[in-house]
Amino acid sequence: MVDSVLSGTARRPQRGEPAAVRVARAVRRIVSSSAAREVAELTRTAEALQQPVTTGRQIAVTSIRGGAGKTTVAALLGTAYAHYRQDPVLLVEADPALGSLPLRLGAETLRWTTADLADIVEPQMSLLDVTGYLVQLPENAWLLPGSQGQIGAMLDTSAYERVMVALRRYFGVTVVDCETLPAEVARVALSASQARVLAAPATLDGVTSTYAVLQWMQGLPRHMIDGTVVVLSSTVARPGIDVEAAAEKLRSTGAGVHVLPYDRHLAAGGVLRTELLGRPARLAATRLAAEVFQLSQKRR
Repeated sequence: MVDSVLSGTARRPQRGEPAAVRVARAVRRIVSSSAAREVAELTRTAEALQQPVTTGRQIAVTSIRGGAGKTTVAALLGTAYAHYRQDPVLLVEADPALGSLPLRLGAETLRWTTADLADIVEPQMSLLDVTGYLVQLPENAWLLPGSQGQIGAMLDTSAYERVMVALRRYFGVTVVDCETLPAEVARVALSASQARVLAAPATLDGVTSTYAVLQWMQGLPRHMIDGTVVVLSSTVARPGIDVEAAAEKLRSTGAGVHVLPYDRHLAAGGVLRTELLGRPARLAATRLAAEVFQLSQKRR
């Protein structure tokens, strides 16, 4: 259960962009031809996100350290898939050390955990049976928490693998919020998933650490790096590095790279409300979700 007193300390959520910026953008769109191009791009992105799957796609999200925006990225991906797709979407918290995915998704009551379900799920269960153990989210999405807000919850690789193999047939897309690397479950999740996302802060040390991980992945089977996307998140309005130059360096490893721009709503933490995201962050998140999903379709 999320503590009601602590949740009440949060200030009123603010929009990702100031009003003046939103007005200026609206004026520019009126006097330019960019609106039509934007609509065409969004239509193509939506079509990509709505492609059918023959077997459930599993997407692992991790990072090299805490505070990199990993859980925020996982929540953005899961929310995007739930919005655009008709089949059920699952978000799994494979980070039992008091992860914040339930908070980001606005889940007030935590039920069964990932480790619990490993001992419960059976092949003959229906989708209705399985969802009885999950937390329901808006738009046909479901959450499997990693803990019940208690320190000391454990999740071993065998339990994780049992859950993921069992649940794959029920959900079109599953987004897994993993522990940070080099945790064992995170490494197993990266290997078993059809696409991987590495979250990194747009800082010098964040980019350097992530580059080292990508170099390590170059020594693994080729599909690992080909199916990986790095998300560079700006937590301040003016990052201390040249973000585009950093992105190009990371792309040289063979991984894809997306930049998630600074957004006041995302930076504030708390419950993710997509309607409060600034337009740049919302578009970036949707493009990211489409690219990661397309990568997952290439790997069976």
